[in-house]
Amino acid sequence: MATAILPDPDPEAEEDLPETGPLRRCVVTRESRPKAEMLRFVLDPERRLVPDLQGKLPGRGMWLSARADVLERAVTRGAFAKAARGTVLLPPDLRARIEDGLRRRVRDLVGFARRSGQAVCGREAVREWLQSGKAGLLVEASDGSPAERARLVGSRGTPVVAPLPAETLGGVFGRDHAVHVAIAPGRLAEAIEAEAARLAGIAETAPEGAGPRRGQPGAAKAS
Repeated sequence: MATAILPDPDPEAEEDLPETGPLRRCVVTRESRPKAEMLRFVLDPERRLVPDLQGKLPGRGMWLSARADVLERAVTRGAFAKAARGTVLLPPDLRARIEDGLRRRVRDLVGFARRSGQAVCGREAVREWLQSGKAGLLVEASDGSPAERARLVGSRGTPVVAPLPAETLGGVFGRDHAVHVAIAPGRLAEAIEAEAARLAGIAETAPEGAGPRRGQPGAAKAS
């Protein structure tokens, strides 16, 4: 059952800002950041809060920094009700819905890259792409070995993300599992990196030692 949150008086509330330009303001921290680093929410006709992860749903958006602590503050302090200026119904599994939605987006983007010839999987294929400079992003299984990941990347500056488990990555390539995936440089690689960063912020995953991005450490047999 959704929880109804009523707005508190907010004498310092600012006027609504139009959703134009590259930046959006977080309703909790009041910081303005690029849209790709934030989460958008809208209300459905019954005033239920809906995560709009693609940023395309109709209605006035409410934006949050993609961080678990900011989401928690928004829920406990009634930030959505204040921004909406009325009652907002919050789903009890809001954070889980966001995490699941972001994982689906990453999976779909990796699938787009595979189908367009912009992705390879498997240790040897990925190593070849890394050595030849074809890899713009390395997508590692979240339950893969951090030590093996570090050996594969070495001292290269290739960004690394680890948003999905090996079974999910493998399914994209028609395999039982895949631990290493390389993505060609370009818009798809940038989109995957951005979505993985949003997921890492909401899921509170630990920093990766093998690259500049964050993921989930673990252990699994390499593919």
